[in-house]
Amino acid sequence: MASAQDATVRVCVRDEQGAPVAGARVAAAATAADGCVDVAGGGQTSVDVVKDGFARQAVRLGGGSAAGGSTVDVVLRVAGLSQTVQVTAARVPLALDASASSVRTMTGEQLKEAPGFSLDDSLRQVAGFQLFRRTSSWVANPTTVGTSMRGLGSTAVSRTLVLSDQQPLNDAYGGWIHWDEIPSLAMREVELMRGGASDLYGSSAIGGVIDVVPVVPEKFGYALNLAGATKDTSNVEGMATAAKDGWSGLGAVSLFRTGGYILTAPQFRGPVDTASNVHSQSGRLELRRAVGSEGDVFVRGNLLNEARSNGTVLQNNGVRIWRYTAGGDWNDAAAGRFLVRFYGTNQKYRQSFTSVNATRTSEKLTGFHVDPAQQVGGAVQWGKSYKVWTLVAGADVLDTRGTDADQLGATSLSARQRGEGVYGEALWQPKSWSIAFSSRFDHFSSFDAKQVGGTPQPLPGIDEKVFDPRLGVVKKFKWVSLTGSAFRAFRGPSQNELYRQSQVGQQVTLANSQLRAERATGFEFGGLVNARRFGSVRGSYFWTQVNRPVAAVTISTTATSQLLQRQNLGQLESRGLTAEWEVRPWRFVSVTGGYQFAVSTVTKYQADATLVGKWTPQVPRNSATLQARFEKAKWGVLSFDLRGNGHQFDDQANQYRLAGYGQLDLYAEHTFWRGWKIYSSAQNVTNTTIQAGKTPLLTLGTPRIVMAGIRIH
Repeated sequence: MASAQDATVRVCVRDEQGAPVAGARVAAAATAADGCVDVAGGGQTSVDVVKDGFARQAVRLGGGSAAGGSTVDVVLRVAGLSQTVQVTAARVPLALDASASSVRTMTGEQLKEAPGFSLDDSLRQVAGFQLFRRTSSWVANPTTVGTSMRGLGSTAVSRTLVLSDQQPLNDAYGGWIHWDEIPSLAMREVELMRGGASDLYGSSAIGGVIDVVPVVPEKFGYALNLAGATKDTSNVEGMATAAKDGWSGLGAVSLFRTGGYILTAPQFRGPVDTASNVHSQSGRLELRRAVGSEGDVFVRGNLLNEARSNGTVLQNNGVRIWRYTAGGDWNDAAAGRFLVRFYGTNQKYRQSFTSVNATRTSEKLTGFHVDPAQQVGGAVQWGKSYKVWTLVAGADVLDTRGTDADQLGATSLSARQRGEGVYGEALWQPKSWSIAFSSRFDHFSSFDAKQVGGTPQPLPGIDEKVFDPRLGVVKKFKWVSLTGSAFRAFRGPSQNELYRQSQVGQQVTLANSQLRAERATGFEFGGLVNARRFGSVRGSYFWTQVNRPVAAVTISTTATSQLLQRQNLGQLESRGLTAEWEVRPWRFVSVTGGYQFAVSTVTKYQADATLVGKWTPQVPRNSATLQARFEKAKWGVLSFDLRGNGHQFDDQANQYRLAGYGQLDLYAEHTFWRGWKIYSSAQNVTNTTIQAGKTPLLTLGTPRIVMAGIRIH
């Protein structure tokens, strides 16, 4: 006779409408098409039932809840916009309806199903998320993929901080983002918190924080993704995890290549124009050790190796980035929770620059820059809850050493930057209120700038002390939460902005060692409506004013080239409305969407009063997204992704107008065997012409791309 420990329990998982949920994870098994799976029961065993898009549910298989051979019915609730989740970007675990911040979580399922090849493609499902230009990062020059939220715009540098597990991912030298750095299978989800967050994160978090939440190895598992697409594109990804006796580990790899496409519009192309393409390899290794029942320590390494053609025969770039992280987490009911991180980066970026003649029949090499950079840093954090109070305190430091060496011009300029900050937060949650006050003191400096070769230039240092407070208030009613917040934020200039001349196409941008840090003040207020049966809607009004914003100001223009210089404008202001919604009209249909209206303009600039009132470059007034997803266990998944932007401008003087556009993407998936899925997607189904930039020649965004692949897990 089988013992209680050997008996099996049948777990049947249903959604709130009673439909079976296939593919839900129950212990190490997955539910079949009928929503059921047999798992080992007996004793006091408890397991979690997990499915992307649903809230996690704990189930006991023994101790009176279920006997051997019995059936346990589990109902999973849809994880809507108001669902209780841990908002790690806010550094305090909060339900979304208790957070004054505007937060959007992209689940692992949503990231996989978003057509595209890189993380920035997936994040375009969030209204208001934009890169510096409309070109996807899989063909774009890395110096043009700084990200913008809340209509604040960007240059090469992001006014939004991107990080993962406390470690900043913004490029150590230039501040832009390498969106293919982390293997996609090693990303659990991505959280976007919009609005100033320097009160907790310091520099760069003027527009918000994007937190890439990593997969943590907890058990044995594997995943494989093989795909091919038009434009001579292929993608191979794999990941394996294992755990035993308190030890766990993870290994992940991503191999991507594409022939790309020619960015220059057909009417301007010449013999020198070639397809912008990329070959990239990224990998991750992690080893973790449990310490007691509520703690662990780990070490992690990540590598990105990438080579790109930038659209002509002689223009290309490449980067190799090693990132390493070590740390630990510990939670004690009496002492609180503790976090420690040590991290570093060693990277080498290279890029060639050329001049092209008016007929685009020939080009000449004008510069070859090599930019090595090293970065070390660390973070500590403590948090503790006392009844209706939650307290958080922490500190971090980041030290960067970088060099720009022009090997053709025989000049080299090196410098060092350091940022140190301490912060604290007090959260008070009496009954239906949630009131959070946080603040941070930062010291930001740039020093030891040295030039070898070339014409000597003044290289002053930067030494600034910044205090950034933030207050957030939430009042919850039965179905409605009203929110409001006000903040201060800042961003220190990158070494790229201070010391390095750059070029995109025929647009040359000069450095400016006289730059000072950007300072921002802002507020937002809004509400969240949660009607469980119909869905949820969140809306807000925002206002942000940035003093001394760094912008590329046009110095001179010809028919084939532009000369710009980075300068501190007097002031820019962004104000507008955002709305997001998620509804499930039927159990097999979900509809999500968002809309942002942003009026972003220059409001002060004494050096050139003609720029006052002009639109902030690369920021449209209107942007919207809409996703409709259909899922039937028998047939699979079909989703439609529609997004569009209004017109925008590519320069401070608003002379180069980029037309608005709409783009339709499709995704389909079918499970043909347990853990085996085939899928196909199409980007820009109608092959809409998307004006990406004018430098001053017109460049284009992604044409129609069709992909097919297989996933095994």
